[in-house]
Amino acid sequence: MLGNMTLMEFLGGGRAVPGHRPWPRVQLDERGWRELLHQMAISEWTLLGLWGEGKEIHVALRDDADGSIGVASLHCPDRRFPSLSEVRPGAIRLERAIRDLHGLIPEGLADLRPWLDHGRWPLAVPLAGLRGAVPQASPDYSFLPVEGESLHQIPVGPVHAGVIEPGHFRFTCAGETVVRLEERLGYTHKGVESLMAGRPVAEAARLAGRISGDSTVAYAIAFARAVEAATGAEAAPRADWLRALFAELERIANHLLDIGAIANDAAFGFLLARCMVLREQILSFNETYFGHRLLMDRVIPGGVAVDLTREATSVLRTLIHDLRKGFKKLVAIYDDLPSLQDRTVGTGIVHGSLAYRFGAGGFVGRASSHGGDARKVPGYPPYDDLEFAVPVRPDGDVNARVWLRIEEVQASFGLLEQIIETIPGGHLHRPVPTRGGEGMSLVESFRGEILMWVRLSEVGKVVRCHPRDPSWFQWPLLEAAIEGNIVADFPLCNKSFNCSYSGADL
Repeated sequence: MLGNMTLMEFLGGGRAVPGHRPWPRVQLDERGWRELLHQMAISEWTLLGLWGEGKEIHVALRDDADGSIGVASLHCPDRRFPSLSEVRPGAIRLERAIRDLHGLIPEGLADLRPWLDHGRWPLAVPLAGLRGAVPQASPDYSFLPVEGESLHQIPVGPVHAGVIEPGHFRFTCAGETVVRLEERLGYTHKGVESLMAGRPVAEAARLAGRISGDSTVAYAIAFARAVEAATGAEAAPRADWLRALFAELERIANHLLDIGAIANDAAFGFLLARCMVLREQILSFNETYFGHRLLMDRVIPGGVAVDLTREATSVLRTLIHDLRKGFKKLVAIYDDLPSLQDRTVGTGIVHGSLAYRFGAGGFVGRASSHGGDARKVPGYPPYDDLEFAVPVRPDGDVNARVWLRIEEVQASFGLLEQIIETIPGGHLHRPVPTRGGEGMSLVESFRGEILMWVRLSEVGKVVRCHPRDPSWFQWPLLEAAIEGNIVADFPLCNKSFNCSYSGADL
């Protein structure tokens, strides 16, 4: 085994795959893959993504020491590969999904239960390309056993009392105290990766924007940037600034909804009502000046589909002023309510070491001392020309996740003002050349980092696309956050995470 190496030093020993941009991809043999596991065990490398393809497995990593990023691949002729789960627990669910979809077996993975396959698919391992494969997963699902005296279980979902995505939560409790929570997801699986394959870039871009609807702008930017990297293209400069404007409007709208919803789950509906009023002002502005309340299909490969007019700029200046003023009052109300603080402070704690082990980003990670923001590192236009702070808090509780959102909303107000004052003129779109290649992007959604990896054919169609939602690394931490809390605090904890079902179910 080799001593501690940087990620780039290690990847330099693999066989470089040409045409992968903007970061390198290398092919490893099995010995190299096992050395990769050793290096991950002794180095500060964050797991960014893990996905399968035919008889091949790919892993994206970031070296936290210098910010470098790379992808390593392993050919699996016998459809087996050494599991990463022992050195990076965030890989567990990704490997279970890979096994369900591609039939690639992670050797050493302790949990071999199906993840996405609920025993209802017409065939097993649908992306493996195996003829005659039949369903293997059973509709029955064995939850992990829990031992102890006077324990009882509370099953919740997958159908919930409200307009919410489906997911099952199995609580094991001693009285009102939660001893263990286990999630079962996959109910919103819709075959995104299969739907992407073979589609022209323009059609695939529309699908990308619908992977998780509340992050439609972030997903559209991630797909566009991955395609642009694969083809060696660059978006029009003005388009980069408009993309950031759309993304910050999306961030503010979602954080406002979450802040109000958390307060509502603590029986303070007034704050939700007022936050919804502010959010509606943003959505109405989007509809009036950009043609869609959620800004779907406004970002396209090569640029954007709509412009910011002089009238819209003037209205937006006033809107930012009004939003900042109204939001300041709501923050003061939240901060001055002992009964509300009593429900959020010290509830649902995620320790920083656990957030780091799972590579959790976004407000979940940053509220537990695990900083990082894709807008800063690795960075992408126009954020390298903008001034903004990335807040980090150490407490890791519901209150910290609320304050992270508050501070991010305030930072986004400042970003919007900088954008509308300094946005360059010029075209909205540049043609994307029709050529093959592989590209990857990292884009900061309101939840955290989205990874998008794409391979294009020479005729400009998607051969393979893998989107990785930040929720993959956040959902497991919700299970840890609720332990030792009472059942009645689960809605608070859950909403303070606000993980995406659709984004993680693929």
